[in-house]
Amino acid sequence: MFFSGDPTTRKRVDLGGRSSKERDRQKLLEQTRLERNKRLWLRQQNSAALIIQFVAEADGFVMFDCSWMCELTVGLHGRNVAFCLASKCFRGRRVVEGERSKVRHNFFLNYGQYCQDVNRQCFGPDSDFIYQFLFFFNPRYVADFSALVEICRLLLEFVCDSGDAVSLFAGMDYSSKHALVEYRVKNLAYACLRAIYENRDRLKDQLFSAPEKSNQSANVLLDAVISLIDPKLPWACNILCYLSDRNMFSMLREIFLLEKKKNLQGSTGTISSLESLLALILSHVDQASCTCSSSDPRRSFSSQILVVPFLWRLFPHLKEIFAAPHLSQHYLHQMVSCVKDHTNVLPGDISSDFPSYACLLGNLLEVAGVAIAQHGSFAWAIDFATVSTYLVQALPPLRTPNQGGTDSSMNEDEMLVGDELSQITLNRDLEQQIFNALDSRFLLQLINALLGALVPTNSRKGRPDDKEVAAVDAACSFLHVTFNTLPLERIMTVLAYRTELVPILWNFMKRLNENNSWSSLSGRSAYMPANAPGWLLPLAVFCPVYKHMLTIVDNEEFYEQEKPLSLKDIRLLIVILRQALWQILWLNPVVTPDFSKSGDGPSAMKRQPIEFLQHRVCVVASELMSQLQDWNNRREFTSPSDFNADVPSDLFMSQALTENTRANDILKQAPFLVPFTSRAKIFHNYVCFNPPLDIDFLQSQLATMKERNSAHSIFTRNRFKIRRDHILEDSFSQLNALAEDDLRGVIRITFVNELGVEEAGIDGGGIFKDFMENITRAAFDIQYGLFKETADHLLYPNPGSGLVHEQHLEYFHFLGTILAKAMFEGILVDIPFATFFLSKLKQKYNYLNDLPSLDPELYRHLIFLKNYGGDKTQLELYFVIDNNEYGEQTEEELLPEGKSKRVSNENVITFIHLVANHRLNFQIRQQSSHFLKGFQQLIPKEWIDIFNEHELQLLISGSVDGFDVEDLRAHTNYTGGYHEDHYVIEMFWEVIQNLSLENRRKLLKFATGCSRGPLLGFKYLEPTFCIQRTAGNASEEALDRLPTSATCMNLLKLPPYRSKEQMEQKLVYAINSDAGFDLS
Repeated sequence: MFFSGDPTTRKRVDLGGRSSKERDRQKLLEQTRLERNKRLWLRQQNSAALIIQFVAEADGFVMFDCSWMCELTVGLHGRNVAFCLASKCFRGRRVVEGERSKVRHNFFLNYGQYCQDVNRQCFGPDSDFIYQFLFFFNPRYVADFSALVEICRLLLEFVCDSGDAVSLFAGMDYSSKHALVEYRVKNLAYACLRAIYENRDRLKDQLFSAPEKSNQSANVLLDAVISLIDPKLPWACNILCYLSDRNMFSMLREIFLLEKKKNLQGSTGTISSLESLLALILSHVDQASCTCSSSDPRRSFSSQILVVPFLWRLFPHLKEIFAAPHLSQHYLHQMVSCVKDHTNVLPGDISSDFPSYACLLGNLLEVAGVAIAQHGSFAWAIDFATVSTYLVQALPPLRTPNQGGTDSSMNEDEMLVGDELSQITLNRDLEQQIFNALDSRFLLQLINALLGALVPTNSRKGRPDDKEVAAVDAACSFLHVTFNTLPLERIMTVLAYRTELVPILWNFMKRLNENNSWSSLSGRSAYMPANAPGWLLPLAVFCPVYKHMLTIVDNEEFYEQEKPLSLKDIRLLIVILRQALWQILWLNPVVTPDFSKSGDGPSAMKRQPIEFLQHRVCVVASELMSQLQDWNNRREFTSPSDFNADVPSDLFMSQALTENTRANDILKQAPFLVPFTSRAKIFHNYVCFNPPLDIDFLQSQLATMKERNSAHSIFTRNRFKIRRDHILEDSFSQLNALAEDDLRGVIRITFVNELGVEEAGIDGGGIFKDFMENITRAAFDIQYGLFKETADHLLYPNPGSGLVHEQHLEYFHFLGTILAKAMFEGILVDIPFATFFLSKLKQKYNYLNDLPSLDPELYRHLIFLKNYGGDKTQLELYFVIDNNEYGEQTEEELLPEGKSKRVSNENVITFIHLVANHRLNFQIRQQSSHFLKGFQQLIPKEWIDIFNEHELQLLISGSVDGFDVEDLRAHTNYTGGYHEDHYVIEMFWEVIQNLSLENRRKLLKFATGCSRGPLLGFKYLEPTFCIQRTAGNASEEALDRLPTSATCMNLLKLPPYRSKEQMEQKLVYAINSDAGFDLS
């Protein structure tokens, strides 16, 4: 042993005589015993946990609170249940059921088979009565169920006698025993609900029965739950939160769906216990004492109960309670945060035709009509619009009430429904519930609730505040998705004329534009992402509503009264629309599916909401711009160039004819952004391009004639002899049968004069141009009876043409083809069409403001009727109109049974527009339809659509101002010894300057075959105009000759006259000789 370094250490001696070895042994035994007990305790805890797990599995639900089981183990007369069952835990459910049977057996021995030995003290805190029952209770066992009913019956009796449920469960000291009491009460209430849920098929007749039958089992259980969650009780909030976490609303939903399967038609008018329970739960949050915490949205009242189809038919009293503004706003506000992700929040669909989101929307819309009538607040309207926006967006297209099956009746404002969506349909009754709720009255109330405080005034300037932004965002989001789901004709008039939507939105947009603060809307929008342009959403709503207003307002309102917007504001609106379209289509184009072709509006709106919104703005903004351009063409209030964007001409022209390019998209969707001259060039390059003709071409054709005399040769196939004095009849009989390819090809004409002799001249194109000008003059002459003219001498189809010509519709088809051929060849013809008829070439609908061009007197009468302040029924007008064609007078009804429907102050607007529709659209529908079919044989609709009616007239006839002599001089060639400075040429241009407009046109026709110059100027005349010297010896005999021409080459053969007087005399005589081509 070594020295430790501590000299004070001494050996310890036990004076009791025991050695240290014995002492250490006893200590070790004690430590071993304690550790053994600790291990035993741990095994007992694990065994108890396994037992709890088995109980939970056997009961079919999850026990979240283990304290209940711990309390139970103490209450059973001191028996340690956990220890008793620990050794049997691995036997599973049979062991648990065995222990339950024992407890059940003892329970009924102690309290009676029907609980007849239960008294008030059994419910007290010192009794284990409730614990024992809850341990073995199984709602599927008849005895257990009956016992629960009797317990609830006793509970109701005791509470009724004392009027105090707190003292029944807690005695005199609730504060110290509140935890124990709440555990008992919440599990008892849950047991009642489970009993009803598990036996719902057996109890379904009782669940919805009248409260008079309160002795029935279902009513007793429901009344017990009602008494346990009375809002006056201190534990009410905790109990409801507990029940909600245990899927109470999901169980109730399954119970309610039993009635749906019975196809319940309506309530009996009495309030059942089930409805009373639901009403109590629903209204609890409106109590001042409510301290309920937010629950999982997937287990909430909104996501589970409000998705029950036709909920308010089952519980009409509940509808009145939910409609209370504060209460409905509470639940709406809960839904705002989760409705965007509704597919993960709402329960599974009952069936494909009862999707949960649609059932929720139907119930919300139905109750909203009641809630908003009870002075719904601004906050309520914001939350409702936000929730409804996402639900409406998810809907498939709704069918109108008179639209059966899968048939569809489309109008110009509706989006077409694609084949894919047409297969997704809602249940007809559910669809009807939504459709009826979204009526014009409700929309009026909702928009007024949102925007009522934002009435536009001149003093409202600067950036909009948060309240304005929230109101506009909610209103526009809701209306945007509604426009693309519902038929527009039922809501547009209300929005346009019974709300302040248009002036408020315009004031809002104008201020955002002036302050360059569009981002303030997208940054706070619930519908749009923060990086989306702020103008998208308000424009998507403003444009279609304002467009609808413009179809109804008359000229005086628009130009004189400047309603609904001033002309100054309209000029700014044009700038905003132009910039928006230019940004969408050119500066920041987004590659998106072609929504317009697919007709997949509602589905696309759900899959790609922002892309669809951008597409929708492009469509409605373009339509509004086109309409404003029409108003500007009627009476100019801004420069036509204000509609044009700053188009990069070279790049644009290079892309214009290439599909899927920015330039091509602009031509299709917003052609007015491109100057008219650029579009005309593109049109002629694509449709009307013909290679220039020259002498070599004519000589080759003459050689072909000599070598090939076959009647079936290409050259002679489309060569026709036309009598000048029967030009329309001969042309119709010979050209009307031509196929489309032949119409697009070369057509050669030989004229036969009045004497039956073929006129001299070879048709290299000039004779055909003369033919086109003469046949159009003959066919469109009002004396022929196919066309009539307005007071301004503008042509439109004669409604009575069938009384004049038996084949009048075939003639209209032929004339449509002739006009298209002239445009196809670039030949201008002097035919001034009425604007409302040109609209038919674009397949557009004419409105009241087009009527002055047809019948200004009728228009004045209708405007007088519109503004008449008295009782319009006294005017004795009915929904009929008289037609008078060639002395034959007929009467037509404007509506079914119109002869008996009197015009009143309420329906006068409808009458006025029906009259305008009859005159502008209905009367000429057949003639216009056949004319259009013939026209589209050569000119596709998509190319006509890039021009408005005023521009179409320019394409057909050119400018009414004649031609520019200086432009012709700048683009003229000279040959045969003439040059620009030759004295004869100098005299020629001086003579031309002094000619009348009529003689200038005749000269142009004499030299080129057409009395009007090229639309884009003489630079585009093919071949270039040329003056050739003839009579080279300049003898007196030669100088006495008249000028001649070769119209196929646009060549004027001019002798070298010595004086201006002689030149003018010879020119005027030649161009007025009407000698056809004999002078050639």
